[in-house]
Amino acid sequence: MIPLRDTVKSKTVPFVNYMLITLCGAVFLYELSLGGRAAHFVRMTGVTPADVSASLLRGHIEVRPVLTLLSSMFVHGGWMHLLGNMLYLYIFGDNVEDRLGHGSYLVFYLLCGAGSALVQVYAQQNSAAPLIGASGAISGVLGAYFLLYPRARVLTLIPLFVFFPVVELSAFFFLGFWFLLQFVQGSLAAAGGDAAAGGVAWWAHAGGFVMGGVLLPVFLLLRKL
Repeated sequence: MIPLRDTVKSKTVPFVNYMLITLCGAVFLYELSLGGRAAHFVRMTGVTPADVSASLLRGHIEVRPVLTLLSSMFVHGGWMHLLGNMLYLYIFGDNVEDRLGHGSYLVFYLLCGAGSALVQVYAQQNSAAPLIGASGAISGVLGAYFLLYPRARVLTLIPLFVFFPVVELSAFFFLGFWFLLQFVQGSLAAAGGDAAAGGVAWWAHAGGFVMGGVLLPVFLLLRKL
């Protein structure tokens, strides 16, 4: 299912959301400019589960592995990876920013991204393959939207072989189904001994969604103080 737009209008200009989208786009263009050196850039900025888990187990926090928990969410592996993530962020992020406030939304986004990466690190502690992408942070945004706007409508494109119907679904159904898919895929991947089957960090998605739902009440409470 591909979201096209939602029915909730923002009361403020979501400039933090626009900034995040622009930054991800700029980093990706920089990646493209590197040519053959892009792979090294990904290794340096992506989260390597083996490095992060080894650092945590030793009890000695190393700077680079920790920084990759943030840097990795601005790096993408291809046009489809980038555009898919930015589409979801564009549609759902503005409303969450509207409710949390600009500064709090940025902190919320970064915490969800870092936390979701740690969930994936736990799921594949010995992996040397770098994890990249904003999907964990965006999953946190989706988790918050799920709680804030369950009755919102999401105009959705559903690819069915040669047919592409466009339907309106409730956010509760759309995002609930999305989370269920991540959880099932993550469970199947884990059962097959691969926590990131097909190169997709399923547990980062599921973990980010849950983290967004857990952090949302805290941020809403802090905004009232």
